[in-house]
Amino acid sequence: MLRPKKKISKRELKQDALVTTYAEITSFYEKHKKNISMAFTAFVVVVIASVVFLKNRSENNEKAMTQLGSIFQFYDNGQYQAAIDGVPERNIAGLRSIVENYGNSQAGDIAKFYLASAYYQTGNFDEALKYFEESSPSDELLAVSRYSGIGCCYEAQGKHREAAESFEKAATKNTKDVSAAENLNSAARNYVQAGDKEKALELYKRLKKNYSTTSYGRDADRYIAQLSV
Repeated sequence: MLRPKKKISKRELKQDALVTTYAEITSFYEKHKKNISMAFTAFVVVVIASVVFLKNRSENNEKAMTQLGSIFQFYDNGQYQAAIDGVPERNIAGLRSIVENYGNSQAGDIAKFYLASAYYQTGNFDEALKYFEESSPSDELLAVSRYSGIGCCYEAQGKHREAAESFEKAATKNTKDVSAAENLNSAARNYVQAGDKEKALELYKRLKKNYSTTSYGRDADRYIAQLSV
Protein backbone atom coordinates (compact mmCIF):
# COMPACT_ATOMS: atom_id res chain seq x y z
CA MET A 1 0.00 0.00 0.00
CA LEU A 2 1.23 3.38 -0.89
CA ARG A 3 1.75 5.68 1.99
CA PRO A 4 -0.11 8.98 1.79
CA LYS A 5 2.10 11.85 0.72
CA LYS A 6 3.08 14.36 3.34
CA LYS A 7 0.89 17.43 3.17
CA ILE A 8 2.94 20.51 2.39
CA SER A 9 2.11 23.55 4.48
CA LYS A 10 1.55 27.05 3.05
CA ARG A 11 4.65 28.22 4.85
CA GLU A 12 6.77 25.58 3.14
CA LEU A 13 5.25 26.53 -0.21
CA LYS A 14 6.20 30.15 0.38
CA GLN A 15 9.72 29.16 1.40
CA ASP A 16 10.09 27.03 -1.74
CA ALA A 17 8.86 29.93 -3.87
CA LEU A 18 11.34 32.30 -2.24
CA VAL A 19 14.20 29.84 -2.76
CA THR A 20 13.21 29.39 -6.42
CA THR A 21 12.90 33.16 -6.99
CA TYR A 22 16.24 33.81 -5.30
CA ALA A 23 17.88 31.15 -7.45
CA GLU A 24 16.41 32.68 -10.60
CA ILE A 25 17.53 36.20 -9.68
CA THR A 26 21.01 34.95 -8.79
CA SER A 27 21.24 33.08 -12.08
CA PHE A 28 20.02 36.11 -14.02
CA TYR A 29 22.53 38.38 -12.26
CA GLU A 30 25.44 36.02 -12.96
CA LYS A 31 24.55 35.94 -16.64
CA HIS A 32 24.01 39.68 -16.99
CA LYS A 33 26.09 41.20 -14.19
CA LYS A 34 28.33 43.08 -16.65
CA ASN A 35 25.37 44.86 -18.25
CA ILE A 36 23.71 45.43 -14.88
CA SER A 37 26.91 46.96 -13.54
CA MET A 38 27.18 49.24 -16.58
CA ALA A 39 23.53 50.31 -16.27
CA PHE A 40 23.93 51.07 -12.57
CA THR A 41 27.09 53.07 -13.25
CA ALA A 42 25.27 55.04 -15.96
CA PHE A 43 22.41 55.72 -13.55
CA VAL A 44 24.79 57.00 -10.88
CA VAL A 45 26.52 59.24 -13.45
CA VAL A 46 23.16 60.71 -14.53
CA VAL A 47 22.17 61.39 -10.92
CA ILE A 48 25.49 63.10 -10.15
CA ALA A 49 25.36 65.10 -13.38
CA SER A 50 21.80 66.25 -12.57
CA VAL A 51 22.81 67.36 -9.08
CA VAL A 52 25.84 69.25 -10.42
CA PHE A 53 23.72 70.83 -13.19
CA LEU A 54 21.05 72.05 -10.77
CA LYS A 55 23.69 73.38 -8.37
CA ASN A 56 25.51 75.23 -11.16
CA ARG A 57 22.26 76.62 -12.54
CA SER A 58 21.33 77.95 -9.10
CA GLU A 59 24.77 79.52 -8.68
CA ASN A 60 24.65 81.01 -12.19
CA ASN A 61 21.22 82.48 -11.50
CA GLU A 62 22.52 84.17 -8.35
CA LYS A 63 25.54 85.58 -10.20
CA ALA A 64 23.37 86.81 -13.07
CA MET A 65 20.91 88.44 -10.67
CA THR A 66 23.72 90.24 -8.85
CA GLN A 67 25.24 91.54 -12.08
CA LEU A 68 21.82 92.48 -13.45
CA GLY A 69 21.16 94.54 -10.34
CA SER A 70 24.42 96.43 -10.84
CA ILE A 71 23.89 97.29 -14.51
CA PHE A 72 20.16 97.99 -14.42
CA GLN A 73 20.66 101.53 -13.13
CA PHE A 74 22.24 102.45 -16.48
CA TYR A 75 19.32 101.01 -18.43
CA ASP A 76 16.85 102.74 -16.15
CA ASN A 77 18.63 106.08 -16.71
CA GLY A 78 18.49 105.70 -20.50
CA GLN A 79 22.21 104.92 -20.83
CA TYR A 80 21.48 102.05 -23.16
CA GLN A 81 24.91 101.57 -24.72
CA ALA A 82 26.53 101.47 -21.29
CA ALA A 83 23.87 98.97 -20.23
CA ILE A 84 24.80 96.79 -23.20
CA ASP A 85 28.59 97.07 -22.87
CA GLY A 86 28.94 97.44 -19.13
CA VAL A 87 31.42 99.70 -17.33
CA PRO A 88 34.78 97.88 -17.36
CA GLU A 89 36.60 100.55 -15.34
CA ARG A 90 34.13 99.97 -12.51
CA ASN A 91 34.12 96.20 -13.04
CA ILE A 92 30.42 96.24 -13.93
CA ALA A 93 29.36 93.60 -16.45
CA GLY A 94 26.97 94.65 -19.21
CA LEU A 95 23.77 92.96 -20.32
CA ARG A 96 25.54 91.34 -23.27
CA SER A 97 28.12 89.75 -20.98
CA ILE A 98 25.44 88.53 -18.56
CA VAL A 99 23.55 86.88 -21.42
CA GLU A 100 26.70 85.30 -22.85
CA ASN A 101 27.72 83.84 -19.48
CA TYR A 102 24.42 83.11 -17.76
CA GLY A 103 21.80 83.21 -20.52
CA ASN A 104 20.37 79.82 -19.54
CA SER A 105 19.48 80.93 -16.03
CA GLN A 106 16.23 82.65 -15.09
CA ALA A 107 17.99 85.95 -14.37
CA GLY A 108 19.99 85.53 -17.57
CA ASP A 109 16.74 85.23 -19.51
CA ILE A 110 15.51 88.49 -17.98
CA ALA A 111 18.83 90.04 -19.06
CA LYS A 112 18.05 88.90 -22.64
CA PHE A 113 14.82 90.87 -22.56
CA TYR A 114 16.51 94.04 -21.35
CA LEU A 115 19.41 93.55 -23.76
CA ALA A 116 16.89 93.34 -26.61
CA SER A 117 15.15 96.47 -25.37
CA ALA A 118 18.46 98.33 -25.07
CA TYR A 119 19.44 97.34 -28.61
CA TYR A 120 16.07 98.60 -29.85
CA GLN A 121 16.58 101.93 -28.12
CA THR A 122 19.97 102.32 -29.83
CA GLY A 123 18.45 101.56 -33.25
CA ASN A 124 20.00 98.11 -33.64
CA PHE A 125 16.77 96.39 -34.63
CA ASP A 126 18.35 93.15 -35.90
CA GLU A 127 20.05 92.44 -32.56
CA ALA A 128 16.98 93.60 -30.66
CA LEU A 129 14.76 91.17 -32.59
CA LYS A 130 17.25 88.34 -32.07
CA TYR A 131 17.25 88.67 -28.28
CA PHE A 132 13.52 89.37 -27.98
CA GLU A 133 12.88 86.11 -29.82
CA GLU A 134 15.41 84.20 -27.71
CA SER A 135 13.98 85.41 -24.40
CA SER A 136 11.09 83.60 -22.74
CA PRO A 137 10.18 85.54 -19.58
CA SER A 138 7.79 83.84 -17.17
CA ASP A 139 6.57 87.15 -15.82
CA GLU A 140 3.30 88.01 -17.61
CA LEU A 141 4.10 91.72 -17.95
CA LEU A 142 7.47 90.97 -19.56
CA ALA A 143 5.86 88.29 -21.78
CA VAL A 144 3.41 90.90 -23.14
CA SER A 145 6.22 93.42 -23.57
CA ARG A 146 8.29 90.80 -25.41
CA TYR A 147 5.60 90.38 -28.10
CA SER A 148 5.25 94.15 -28.29
CA GLY A 149 9.02 94.50 -28.63
CA ILE A 150 9.09 91.97 -31.46
CA GLY A 151 6.32 93.94 -33.15
CA CYS A 152 8.26 97.19 -32.80
CA CYS A 153 11.35 95.60 -34.37
CA TYR A 154 9.39 94.23 -37.34
CA GLU A 155 7.67 97.57 -37.85
CA ALA A 156 11.01 99.38 -37.82
CA GLN A 157 12.23 96.91 -40.46
CA GLY A 158 9.16 97.54 -42.62
CA LYS A 159 7.79 94.02 -42.08
CA HIS A 160 4.26 95.13 -41.31
CA ARG A 161 2.40 91.81 -41.40
CA GLU A 162 4.86 90.22 -38.97
CA ALA A 163 4.62 93.36 -36.83
CA ALA A 164 0.81 93.23 -36.86
CA GLU A 165 0.75 89.58 -35.81
CA SER A 166 3.17 90.23 -32.93
CA PHE A 167 1.25 93.27 -31.68
CA GLU A 168 -1.96 91.24 -31.84
CA LYS A 169 -0.35 88.52 -29.72
CA ALA A 170 0.72 91.18 -27.22
CA ALA A 171 -2.85 92.55 -27.10
CA THR A 172 -4.44 89.14 -26.54
CA LYS A 173 -1.82 87.74 -24.16
CA ASN A 174 -3.50 89.65 -21.35
CA THR A 175 -6.57 91.62 -22.41
CA LYS A 176 -6.58 93.50 -19.07
CA ASP A 177 -2.98 94.68 -19.44
CA VAL A 178 -2.66 98.47 -19.48
CA SER A 179 -0.97 98.32 -22.89
CA ALA A 180 -3.58 96.04 -24.50
CA ALA A 181 -5.41 98.89 -26.26
CA GLU A 182 -2.16 100.38 -27.57
CA ASN A 183 -0.99 97.00 -28.85
CA LEU A 184 -4.32 96.36 -30.54
CA ASN A 185 -4.13 99.78 -32.19
CA SER A 186 -0.56 99.04 -33.35
CA ALA A 187 -1.68 95.70 -34.76
CA ALA A 188 -4.53 97.35 -36.71
CA ARG A 189 -2.19 100.07 -38.01
CA ASN A 190 0.28 97.51 -39.30
CA TYR A 191 -2.43 95.40 -40.93
CA VAL A 192 -3.44 98.52 -42.84
CA GLN A 193 0.15 99.04 -43.94
CA ALA A 194 0.38 95.36 -44.90
CA GLY A 195 -2.66 95.80 -47.14
CA ASP A 196 -5.04 93.71 -45.02
CA LYS A 197 -7.78 96.30 -44.48
CA GLU A 198 -10.38 93.68 -43.54
CA LYS A 199 -8.30 92.44 -40.62
CA ALA A 200 -7.49 96.01 -39.60
CA LEU A 201 -11.19 96.91 -39.61
CA GLU A 202 -11.93 93.89 -37.41
CA LEU A 203 -9.35 95.02 -34.85
CA TYR A 204 -10.50 98.65 -34.84
CA LYS A 205 -14.06 97.46 -34.14
CA ARG A 206 -12.75 95.29 -31.29
CA LEU A 207 -10.78 98.28 -30.02
CA LYS A 208 -13.92 100.44 -30.00
CA LYS A 209 -15.96 97.74 -28.25
CA ASN A 210 -13.50 96.61 -25.58
CA TYR A 211 -11.47 99.76 -24.91
CA SER A 212 -13.93 102.59 -25.61
CA THR A 213 -12.71 104.66 -22.65
CA THR A 214 -9.13 104.81 -23.92
CA SER A 215 -7.82 107.36 -26.41
CA TYR A 216 -7.24 104.50 -28.89
CA GLY A 217 -10.84 103.36 -28.49
CA ARG A 218 -12.16 106.87 -29.03
CA ASP A 219 -10.07 107.29 -32.19
CA ALA A 220 -11.21 103.95 -33.58
CA ASP A 221 -14.39 105.44 -35.13
CA ARG A 222 -12.30 107.59 -37.45
CA TYR A 223 -10.31 104.61 -38.75
CA ILE A 224 -13.43 102.46 -39.06
CA ALA A 225 -15.04 105.17 -41.22
CA GLN A 226 -11.94 105.42 -43.42
CA LEU A 227 -11.66 101.66 -43.92
CA SER A 228 -15.40 101.20 -44.52
CA VAL A 229 -15.39 103.43 -47.61
